[in-house]
Amino acid sequence: MICIGEIRKQDYKKAQQFAIDGMHLNWYLDKGFILDLYSKYFWHMELNRATKVYGAYADGKFVGVLLADINGEAKPYCSFWRTLFVRIFDILQHIAAGEGVGAYDKANQEMFSSFCRTNTPDGEIVFLAADPYCKIKGIGTALLSALEASEKGKLIYLYTDNACTYQFYEHRGFTRSQERDIVIDLKNKRVPLKCLLYSKTIQ
Repeated sequence: MICIGEIRKQDYKKAQQFAIDGMHLNWYLDKGFILDLYSKYFWHMELNRATKVYGAYADGKFVGVLLADINGEAKPYCSFWRTLFVRIFDILQHIAAGEGVGAYDKANQEMFSSFCRTNTPDGEIVFLAADPYCKIKGIGTALLSALEASEKGKLIYLYTDNACTYQFYEHRGFTRSQERDIVIDLKNKRVPLKCLLYSKTIQ
């Protein structure tokens, strides 16, 4: 049985590993230390702006997480030190990786701008991941259901790409509203990607 509740602080490290596995961060980052540092940066960046934070537990074991940023709601996990860490890492990653790291963000900004020409979104799912080694089915669905139960009538969007399991959102009633083809040009490799924006009005 999957129980949805507040995520425990001791599970943050595992949530960062979910980011590495689910987003295939090892495709872009070869060194273990840098990979761990980036996953920590990603987690703290998204947690800092989240208004909804759900942890999924099965027999007391942490098996999934959902973070969402809903307009007009408080950000209970935002902190000065988390903000400082994210800003410092932003500077360092642009120095280390070059301008290529901005291609993904630029594509997302373009998609969001185009999407907002005909839509007024109420919030964003900023991170959704399940333990890839857990054999229990329905973790992602349980997390989405918890969010949808509290945000009925709202238009929610999310960013993903073709390296992730984007089909999951289509099965849950999300519509592919925007897409962009990009190449992430790092100093030692070029990674082609299709960036995607999905949306859904929660019923």
